[in-house]
Amino acid sequence: MTQQTRSALKELQALDERIAEVEDKIRDFDPLFEEVEEPALILQSELETTRNRLKEMKVEERRVELATQEKEERLKKLEERKKSVRNLREEAAVSAELDMLKRSLQSEEQEAYTLIDQIRKLSEREEELAEAHAEAEAQVEPKRQELLDERQALRDELNQMREQRNAFSESIDNREFRLYESIRGDDNRTAVAPLTQDGACGHCYGMVPLQLQTEVRHGSELIRCEQCGVILAAPEPEPEEESTEETAKAE
Repeated sequence: MTQQTRSALKELQALDERIAEVEDKIRDFDPLFEEVEEPALILQSELETTRNRLKEMKVEERRVELATQEKEERLKKLEERKKSVRNLREEAAVSAELDMLKRSLQSEEQEAYTLIDQIRKLSEREEELAEAHAEAEAQVEPKRQELLDERQALRDELNQMREQRNAFSESIDNREFRLYESIRGDDNRTAVAPLTQDGACGHCYGMVPLQLQTEVRHGSELIRCEQCGVILAAPEPEPEEESTEETAKAE
């Protein structure tokens, strides 16, 4: 493995790290969408509950209305029947049934009035919620669109980096690329690490034997850390110290 190949693998790893970072940013948009949409979603849920309840109450109102009509028709028939009774006993029976039916009818009418009042109030509440939900949606939409645009920009960037990765990986030896992929795995583990200046693995910081350090710096063989298994690369060059004149200017 040449130094050039090691450098290529390090560049590939840096690209993979940027790809993973962008993927994390894209995933982070999900809770942001939830946070932005939450007020409108709460109003929408309450509005749907109110509308369902309103439908139920209107069905109940229709049931009471039909029951009332049925009792009124029965009441008319009983009153007609009362006119043709033949004895006191039959008259008493019809009168008792009439009284009972009138009380039941009165109860039905009271229930109908109560339902009408509740439906009126619930209809007003529905209008208020619908208006509040429309306002919330109007406020949410610009924020939602802004998040959508930001996320799409990241997705475009991600696609470009993936294309760049595919092209870059074709320039790397297939055997070395497969080794890199196997070490990195699905959880994006570190696959390549440079030696530190004192000869330790840049990933686990375990000391590397001197002979292996020399081979990593100057050899062409692939060397892996005996402790953590990463591919070892030459140390990063130390930054040059500023001259006294440059330091004075900076100060």
